Amino acid sequence: MDLNAKSDLQLRKKLLEFLLTFISDNKVKKFEEKIQYRSRHLTIVLEDIYQPHNASAVLRSCDCFGIQDVHIIENMNKYEVNPDVALGSSKWLTLLKYNAETNNTQSCLSSLKEKGYRIVATSPHKDDFSPETLSLEQKTALVFGTELEGLTDHVIKMADAFVRIPMYGFTESLNISVSAALLLFTLSERLRKSAIDWHLSEDEKTDIMLQWAKNVVKRSDSIEREFFKKIEKGEL
Repeated sequence: MDLNAKSDLQLRKKLLEFLLTFISDNKVKKFEEKIQYRSRHLTIVLEDIYQPHNASAVLRSCDCFGIQDVHIIENMNKYEVNPDVALGSSKWLTLLKYNAETNNTQSCLSSLKEKGYRIVATSPHKDDFSPETLSLEQKTALVFGTELEGLTDHVIKMADAFVRIPMYGFTESLNISVSAALLLFTLSERLRKSAIDWHLSEDEKTDIMLQWAKNVVKRSDSIEREFFKKIEKGEL
């Protein structure tokens, strides 16, 4: 039985409950605590990042600040998580890779726009908004490019707004992982203190916790098969 084909929230909740019996009470408590702070109102897009330690550091920041989704565009460079930098953060995040099209940037940003996201390009050369003045009323996707070349023209053309971190020294830009951490801290703090509904839906909480459980339970695939056999036999 393929769970992804199921729309029954109760069935997914039952599977989650089943998997949680294989996890310590302390870990389950952490799941229940951390999911309350998770959000998809803010999301991150990484365009063709070729230095895995930088992208992995961004994943770590996303987990720290409760940002669930990271969209990874692979036009020229394939991204692999650097475990020494990410420190396991990737297993708590939803990583969405775009690598099947000729123009994966357009595919990614178009998909986000269709889902109601405002595309905000991060650039030291555009002065539309600062982290303190950027509106968060609409769902927001922050797009980061490489340190060497920055964002491509495709992002610049499709962006709905630009955000710039104010700098007062001779250096014109920050490392991407530092930029992401600064922006995510400021924007997530503003978001949580606002009246905006940034929380996950109950369906989303269930699906994310289900993925967390699968990531930490050994042989979760075989346990899931056992669960569905019990369901078919009417044992659960």
